[in-house]
Amino acid sequence: MAKRLFFSPSKSNAAGVKFGEASFDLLTDFLVNLDKRNKDNLPSSTKYCGNFKNKRVIEYILLITKELRLDPLVGYHAVELLQRFMVKYIEDFITAPTPKGATSNRPRSYEDAVYNKLKDKFPLIIFSCVQLASKLSLHSHIIDNNTAVHFLHSVSCTVSKQTLLESELMVLKGLKFRLNVLNPLTYVEILLEVLGHNEPSVPMKHLYHYCHHVLQFISLERTAIYETLLMTTTERVSPSREQREQFVPVTEDCMLLGVGVIAVAAFILRKWEQVVGELSHITRISKRSITDFAHATLVHIVGISSSVTPLS
Repeated sequence: MAKRLFFSPSKSNAAGVKFGEASFDLLTDFLVNLDKRNKDNLPSSTKYCGNFKNKRVIEYILLITKELRLDPLVGYHAVELLQRFMVKYIEDFITAPTPKGATSNRPRSYEDAVYNKLKDKFPLIIFSCVQLASKLSLHSHIIDNNTAVHFLHSVSCTVSKQTLLESELMVLKGLKFRLNVLNPLTYVEILLEVLGHNEPSVPMKHLYHYCHHVLQFISLERTAIYETLLMTTTERVSPSREQREQFVPVTEDCMLLGVGVIAVAAFILRKWEQVVGELSHITRISKRSITDFAHATLVHIVGISSSVTPLS
């Protein structure tokens, strides 16, 4: 009988390989590494997480990625870099001492205060995150400064190479040069690898195709989908502030997002029972949790909750 994969103690990191070509041992390493990094990241989630993953920002990043013909992984990696940079910037902004003689009145919103301070630089910061992500991708060409300046000029953002370098350095310093962050597409692809190993009968090519569209939809409609999931989880139409704060780690859980994306794609392909049970086995995430996430997403895909057949 062929070996089946699920989380268990194993070896550490593994190098990247092409989709569908990873060995059993390599997939085991990937799974353990992803699970550990995901769990390590969740305790550090703050209330500011997700504030810079709004629809307009993500759409902007994905359009840049498409226009420059970069691998989709670059776009999702750039989103994570931007999120971490902006959260760190806010935290530093909050803890910075008030200059002598300056007003000590707190801003109505720290996010608004930071945005007002960076609004002229923000488009360039976003682009710098994309450029940095391209330099870390194994499957995409690097955006050099000539290409970057030319592209920015084409979208009416006139900058010099020096300004571009300064922006990139600012992002690097803000991230403390820690660029090796995981993104949701990585989780989706590794879980699909394992699913294909454990369930060869699943039409992986079609599932992979739909997963890309589902992940893009969830990324763009993130706020609405997680709001629906929060109301489902708390069984309240208006969750309390405390419940919202406790829910933040859920919104940053890449493993849950990964299985949710695949589950929705499986529902569309009418492979729900076959796929969801295996995903639960692989990740130890309950079928109930996977079902709740998938239903919250499908409600927004369909547009009317009553049009979605209850999942079980």
